[in-house]
Amino acid sequence: MELIVDRLTKQYQNKIAVDRINLKLNCGIYGLLGENGAGKTTFIRMLCGILKPINGTVTFDGMDVSSEEYRAILGYLPQEFGYYPDFTGMDFLLYMSSLKGLTKTTAKRKAIKLFELVNLSDCAKKKIKTYSGGMKQRLGIAQALLNDPKVIILDEPTAGLDPKERVRFRNLIKELGKDSIILLSTHIVSDIENIADDVIMMKDGQIIFEGATSDISDLERLYLEKFEG
Repeated sequence: MELIVDRLTKQYQNKIAVDRINLKLNCGIYGLLGENGAGKTTFIRMLCGILKPINGTVTFDGMDVSSEEYRAILGYLPQEFGYYPDFTGMDFLLYMSSLKGLTKTTAKRKAIKLFELVNLSDCAKKKIKTYSGGMKQRLGIAQALLNDPKVIILDEPTAGLDPKERVRFRNLIKELGKDSIILLSTHIVSDIENIADDVIMMKDGQIIFEGATSDISDLERLYLEKFEG
């Protein structure tokens, strides 16, 4: 299992948002750190096949990220995901399941399991417009996992989660990282420190650091050095 990023580049008018990035990601958890404007979200959207690069490629085991085969094994949580406020949580997961090609029986079984996983079982039949910010975020995490993805890409997934929910999320990601490639983009250094196998830092559209979390004695200090230097 390998996600290969080769000379990936994206430019908006006169600004290069992602600048010739090369990466190889295997099974495990990767933390993506960077300040606002570093190019993280643009990079993520290209990994998901949502944005087309002006140069370079992204492939998973030989599949291009624009292919239907790749989308079938991708789980994605954008920073702000769309939903219908009058849908119940269950309605939303079943709707997303149909878009991902799941049968009704499989979708219902999977949705019930995921509601338990993200601690929303009591709210499955409540309308999403009644959910708190943290509840909506947990629902977003659930929809990203509907198709048992092999590649999971999460953009600021712990935003709006309280400390207890954050710990629950970390434990979930640790378990999923045993059989999947997970890229977790965040500005919360402690999330990366606690669950990521490797850390990737982006600045001005480029990767300025990549290394194993276990080899870094103080990630917070390293992060500040890289972005204040």
